[in-house]
Amino acid sequence: MRKWLPWLCCTIGLLTADLVHSEDRVDRLASVAPGLDREVLTLALQARDCAARTRDVGHRLAVIDYSRPSTEVRLWVLDLAQARLLHAEHVAHGRGSGGNLPTVFSDVEGSYQSSLGLFATAETYTGQNGYSLRLDGLEPGINGRARERLIVMHGADYVDPDQARRQGRLGRSWGCPAVRTAVARAVIDALKDGQLLFAYADDPGWRQGSALLHCPAR
Repeated sequence: MRKWLPWLCCTIGLLTADLVHSEDRVDRLASVAPGLDREVLTLALQARDCAARTRDVGHRLAVIDYSRPSTEVRLWVLDLAQARLLHAEHVAHGRGSGGNLPTVFSDVEGSYQSSLGLFATAETYTGQNGYSLRLDGLEPGINGRARERLIVMHGADYVDPDQARRQGRLGRSWGCPAVRTAVARAVIDALKDGQLLFAYADDPGWRQGSALLHCPAR
């Protein structure tokens, strides 16, 4: 038994250090983005850390909290390396996902629903919605068809907070996380080329089934 004690103590020490480091990181980011729910932030970082085992994940992370209504700010863009908040914005959801508060999500073509989970950002292009950012879903069965479905970040006139307050909700997309036209280029440039976007909702099926939220032990 004694020969195992040094190894056991070392392992416990490393696990404790990891937990403290993780909590410190959450504390720092929560302090610069107080509007972002701490649990949602923690899940986003867990998914990012899991993805980082197999790919380059960049140093910027966007978090969308679809458990909030569209009339509220629910998109945050964070610089993790510098623990800075770059943007806090309104963001649209798909018209097939619900009214002011989205309740259903899928990866089905033609559903006009938003998808949950972790996405990698890719290249930019200029299309019918102007300057846009392609997204690649990292969770097959949850968001893996994002590119095929043309789920991209772009600016849209219907993402108008003033109009949302008058009509009770933002305008809705065909599934894309659309943002205000005035900030679209800045948000997209902050996220393009291999950063991450995490879309959350209080969806038990996704939370239980997401491999990135249940990363296997090393």
